[in-house]
Amino acid sequence: MHTLSIDTYTGGLFETNAYYLAEARILVDAPEGAAAWLEEKGHAVDILLLTHGHVDHVWDAAQIQREHKAALYYHPDTAPMILDPKFYERHGFPWSVAPVVPGHFLEACEGRIFGGLEFQVLEVPGHCPGSLCFYHAPSGIVFGGDVLFAGGVGRWDLPGGDRDLLLTGIREKLFPLGDTVKVLSGHGPVTTIGRERVANPYLVP
Repeated sequence: MHTLSIDTYTGGLFETNAYYLAEARILVDAPEGAAAWLEEKGHAVDILLLTHGHVDHVWDAAQIQREHKAALYYHPDTAPMILDPKFYERHGFPWSVAPVVPGHFLEACEGRIFGGLEFQVLEVPGHCPGSLCFYHAPSGIVFGGDVLFAGGVGRWDLPGGDRDLLLTGIREKLFPLGDTVKVLSGHGPVTTIGRERVANPYLVP
């Protein structure tokens, strides 16, 4: 079993989690305050992976991209949310996010190498168009964004949300990873696929 050295930051408007993988200098998501946290901890970021484009996950993306010269990866459906500073205002939300410099599009694939680590990239929309999960099989860890939580799932009442699409995606794409797989979610504590399969009220048959 490959052990990943992971440092977790939690902060911003909705207590959003970001995960720093030290050996590969990868950051998964960029909530408000993450840039200052990286500086405080002395973490250098070569690669920034975005699970999706919601404001609480991308707030510091432009700053981290600029300060670390980090390569940025995201799903094509995420692009409007991080390239257009007025995207959220047009949808009625009082937020303006600093736009990133266009990065690299990323879609579902079996094996993608980032910083020497191989991930399976899973596309699980329903909470947000273009939601991605990053599964590192050697460590048995999936970085799940806002798809699956301990005792919950991502909300589906925001623009582009779809309850049935979300729940079907979890069952068909995350459950087959195996019950022992740890889920590092965008909010809340670590859980496992097995625990959520049998106890998550949204997913229990």
